[in-house]
Amino acid sequence: MIPDPVLKEISQIVGHQHLTTQQEHLEAHASDATKLAFMPDAVAFPGSGEEISHILLLANKKKFPVIPRGAGSGKSGGALPVRGGLVLSTERLNRILDIDEQNLIAKVEPGVITSHLQEQVEKLGLFYPPDPASIHISTIGGNVAECAGGLRAVKYGVTRDYVLGMTVVLPTGEMINTGVKTAKGVVGYDLTRLIVGSEGTLAVLVSVTLRLIPKPPTKRTMMAFFRTVPLAVQTVSDIIRNKVVPTAMEFMDHLSIDCVREEIGIPIPPDARALLLIEVDGEEMLTQLEAKKVETICLRAGAINFQAASGEEEAERLWDVRRNVSDSIFKLRPDKVSEDIVVPRSCMATLVSTLDQLGQKYHLPIPAFGHAGDGNIHVNIMFDKSIPAEAEVVEDVVRELFSKVIELEGTISGEHGVGLTKASYMEMEVSRPALQLMARLKKAFDPQGILNPGKIFTDD
Repeated sequence: MIPDPVLKEISQIVGHQHLTTQQEHLEAHASDATKLAFMPDAVAFPGSGEEISHILLLANKKKFPVIPRGAGSGKSGGALPVRGGLVLSTERLNRILDIDEQNLIAKVEPGVITSHLQEQVEKLGLFYPPDPASIHISTIGGNVAECAGGLRAVKYGVTRDYVLGMTVVLPTGEMINTGVKTAKGVVGYDLTRLIVGSEGTLAVLVSVTLRLIPKPPTKRTMMAFFRTVPLAVQTVSDIIRNKVVPTAMEFMDHLSIDCVREEIGIPIPPDARALLLIEVDGEEMLTQLEAKKVETICLRAGAINFQAASGEEEAERLWDVRRNVSDSIFKLRPDKVSEDIVVPRSCMATLVSTLDQLGQKYHLPIPAFGHAGDGNIHVNIMFDKSIPAEAEVVEDVVRELFSKVIELEGTISGEHGVGLTKASYMEMEVSRPALQLMARLKKAFDPQGILNPGKIFTDD
C-alpha cells in the first residue's frame, strides 16, 4: 500500500486531477485482455518525461512498484499491477510530435493509437506497416513494449524493425536518448533494440522515433478455402517459393471459420477445413501479376473456392472479420487462454494436427488462426471456468502445446510477450544461463526492482 503522504507527493508531481485512487478507476486499470485482475493502489497520468522521472525517483526512495500501461490490450498480463503500487498510464502522452517527409521518420509519444498514426502518415503518402489485431485501440508504447507484429509481418517485419530511437526514463529516474534518426548508427550497445520487447521492465517510454516507408499504391485481397489443413499450409509455401511475398497471409482452421460464417458474408463450402486470407500490394502491374499468380497457385493446390475482394470496402470488411476472430470464438466457450506460438512454416500442418489431438484428449475446442506467412499461429484453448473438469486441465494443455512447439524448433511467444502468463514456461525455451544474464540486465537497469515487478521472471 502506498502511504497517503507519498500519494500526496505524487499528486504534487502530476497535478491532483491526474492522480486517482477512486475504486472504479483502479478497477479499470487492474486488468487487461487476459481478464486477470490485480488492484493497484493508485493510477497516475503523467504529462511529460520530467514528471515520469520525478515519480520514479520517488518510487526508488519510498520503495513502491511502478507499472507502465498503454491501452491495456496486452494478452500476457504485462501491464498488471501484480504487487499493487502505482499504474503509470500513458493516456496523456498521445501526440504525434513530428512527421518528417524528407527523412521518412515520425516522432511520437507512447500513448498514440497505432491506427491514428497510420492514418496520419498515409495522408502524406507514407506507410507505417506494423498492424496488430488491436490496431484501433493499442498504443505505440504498448506495441514497442511487446514488439508487436501483426498481419503484415510476413512482408514488412515487426515493430522493432521500425524503431530507430527513443527517449526513455530509466527505473532510477534518469532520462536518456537511445538510437539515432539515421539509417545507420553503431556507437555503443544497441539499447534501443534491448528496450524494444522488454515489456515495460527496463524503462518508461517518453517518445519513439519510427521509420516510415512510401505507401504502396495498390493492393489486392483474396480468399481461398481448402478441404484440409495440409493443403492450405502447402499452398503458403508454394506461394513464397514462386517469389511472391504477400503483404499478409492469414490462416483460419475449421473451428474459427464456423465462428465467423455470418460475418464473412459469403457462402462458405460446407467441407472447408481451412481458409487463407491473402493480400498483395505494390505497383499496379506487379500487384495484378502477383494476384494472378496467387490465384493460379491456390487453384492448382486444390482450393475448393477462391474469391478476390471486389474493392477496398469489401477487402476491409474481410480484414475486420479476421481481426475480430479472437472475440468471435467465444461462441465456443465463455473463457479462453490464448497462446501465440510460432513454428517453421513447414511444421504448421503438424501443429494443427497436434491441436486436434489435444482437443480430443482433453475434450475442449482449440481453434487456431493467425499469420500463416511467418508461422505465427494463435492457439486458443476454450473452456468454461465454472466447470472444474475443464478449468483444471488448461495448464496441462498449455504445457503439452509448448513442448510440441519447442520440439518443432519454434518459440512459445511470437508477439504477445512473456509478461505474467508465460513466465513459468520460459525455461522450456531459454537456458538457465541465458535467463540469469537477463536477470542481471534487469538488475543493472532497476537495482531496486520497482519497475513492473513480477513480469518475465518467476522471481526477481
